[in-house]
Amino acid sequence: MIENPVISVIGLGYVGLPLAVALARHFQVIGYDIDEKRVAELRAGHDRTGELSAGELSDSALDYVADPQALKAAHIHIITVPTPVDDQNKPDLRAVESASRLIGSLIGMGSIVVYESTVYPGCTEEFCGPILEAESGLVAGQDFFLGYSPERINPGDKTHRVDCITKVVSGQTDHVAQLLSKVYGAMNGNDIFIARDIRTAEASKVIENAQRDINIAFVNEISEIFGRMGLSIYDVLEAANTKWNFLPFSPGLVGGHCIGVDPYYLAHAAEKIGVDPQVILSGRRINDGMAKSIAKRLDEQLPAQARILMLGVTFKENVPDIRNTKVIDLVRALQGYGHDVAVYDPIANADEIRAHYDLEVIETPDLAYDAVVGAVPHSGFAELPLRGLVKADGLVADIKGIWRKRTVPEGLRYWTL
Repeated sequence: MIENPVISVIGLGYVGLPLAVALARHFQVIGYDIDEKRVAELRAGHDRTGELSAGELSDSALDYVADPQALKAAHIHIITVPTPVDDQNKPDLRAVESASRLIGSLIGMGSIVVYESTVYPGCTEEFCGPILEAESGLVAGQDFFLGYSPERINPGDKTHRVDCITKVVSGQTDHVAQLLSKVYGAMNGNDIFIARDIRTAEASKVIENAQRDINIAFVNEISEIFGRMGLSIYDVLEAANTKWNFLPFSPGLVGGHCIGVDPYYLAHAAEKIGVDPQVILSGRRINDGMAKSIAKRLDEQLPAQARILMLGVTFKENVPDIRNTKVIDLVRALQGYGHDVAVYDPIANADEIRAHYDLEVIETPDLAYDAVVGAVPHSGFAELPLRGLVKADGLVADIKGIWRKRTVPEGLRYWTL
């Protein structure tokens, strides 16, 4: 049992940075990121993700590095790199592979390599382990050891932070699992659940978001049904939520790096063993098709070549994260109908949007649009002066129920899911 392990965290994004800072309160921690600009920003006290304040960064003893050789000092390496899907919705493990090759070239006898990235059951031992072995010349489970502790970061959530939630841990041996329990437990008051094994921990993570995806898909499907009946899904949910065991899920665009991605990892694992994951993929089809469905319903209410103001482009409210945002799909679908769409989002980074989606965002909304679309409920959007933004008889399209409790100015049409 290593008494005072030095820990490295590989990848300082939404997952890695908060974890590294929390662990650095109790251990010597080296935070590594391949992006030298990101490391420089963190050293200067700026977190572009908005997860940590300048004060939290400056108060931390975390050592930010972009030189991988600094990682040789660590006993435990925690890999927190992204695991997206490719254009065929298949697992894209390139970042995990790259990080594994890097760490494999640096580890020594007795090292522990822990993965937090969301993967399918078996990935840590069957995909990552052999890469580490090939790069290090060592044997997993004998010379070095594997662990898995699924991340549960919720971007923008200041309540369920990494040091305030139950942490699931697992190890290749009981000894490793106990060590990781002590390491992670030091930062969260020992609120630890030790999973039976690594595959169980991997599976527990991937179903957490798949379950949410399926429940949201149900609400999205009934929003389409009720919408065609002239009913608002928000009104229906408000009534149904009065029952004590009704599950409170809301409709909308399901993007981001977790809920919109993880079910595909589970489906991939199922298909590998000959199981057709019907419910999982049905939920994905419904949610992935929501942008086109909404665009069609909007087009039915708009004049040809309408000028539209899209409010919000991030995947969720009050965060700058644009990964896998389905607002882009909505914008493209409306453009496909011939409409002119201007996108306004004061939280998102304009350069990142341009680089990732080849889309320009406006700095200030114009006036007299044919429609304003509330796509992301950022704080402040609820108080926007709709009169003036929207021309007379224009449409206020409220996808997320931003203005449900507000009196829309006379002369404007109001529509919501």
